[in-house]
Amino acid sequence: MSILINRNSRVVTQGITGKTGQFHTRTSREYANGRNCFVAGVNPKKAGEDFEGIPIFATVKDAKAKTGANVSVIYVPPPGAAAAIWEAVEADLDLVICITEGIPVRDMIEVRERMKKQDRRTLLVGPNCPGVITPEEIKIGIMPGHIHRQGRIGVVSRSGTLTYEAVAQLTDLGLGQSTAVGTGGDPVNGLKHVDVLRLFNDDPDTDAVVMIGEIGGSDEESAAYWVRDNMKKPVVGFIAGVTAPPGKRMGHAGAIISGGKGTAQEKLAVMEACGIKVTRNPAEMGKLLKTVL
Repeated sequence: MSILINRNSRVVTQGITGKTGQFHTRTSREYANGRNCFVAGVNPKKAGEDFEGIPIFATVKDAKAKTGANVSVIYVPPPGAAAAIWEAVEADLDLVICITEGIPVRDMIEVRERMKKQDRRTLLVGPNCPGVITPEEIKIGIMPGHIHRQGRIGVVSRSGTLTYEAVAQLTDLGLGQSTAVGTGGDPVNGLKHVDVLRLFNDDPDTDAVVMIGEIGGSDEESAAYWVRDNMKKPVVGFIAGVTAPPGKRMGHAGAIISGGKGTAQEKLAVMEACGIKVTRNPAEMGKLLKTVL
């Protein structure tokens, strides 16, 4: 069991003809059940062609109709990526995972508002995220597959690199993962920590969760309050950016302390108050998780 994706997911790559899309579609296809899962690509100018045997269609709607695709992964360059997200949402896919970094904030605000207004059922992960992996079943994104092991620990993170760090620590301790989700580091994105925690809470095959946040915004605080009131499973946490100076963006577009809000200390304090065990040392995430099992 897993959340969001599994061996039955059928994936269409938007941007399959670009260098990045080709590279990561290839590596994802070589992982676990990838050969069965990656069924289509989209490029209106190259419809009828194929990429290493994966048929290319003019639109996501076509790809869905011909192959049964229910998940999209997007490697479209920033100027066209928001339109690509909307195309996948209009095709009524279950899930859209947008890897693209640098999408104009205004474009993302428009897409997100349109999704809300039209009450679309499609879930969005990202943009500017590493993707989602259910170990030994399917990987959709840019994460290194070899560090993951099948197991019962959920991982949710705004940072790609720290997702890999947490996963590697868990694997080293003999703890596999049910699913690892990178929500992305942009200020305007799809699923938040709280949405992913809800899914893990309802998943019978997830026993505990590692939640990794970073400075900026209030996603982690909202998630912490939800954990306090609803979560039936232990959660451990880490926040990146303890030493970040206010007003300076740290790596991700969303990682900025503005108006004195969104500091790492603030987030850690709220998480602790809500019963989440936290560490201030990223090297201790795996060990800390082991203590709550």
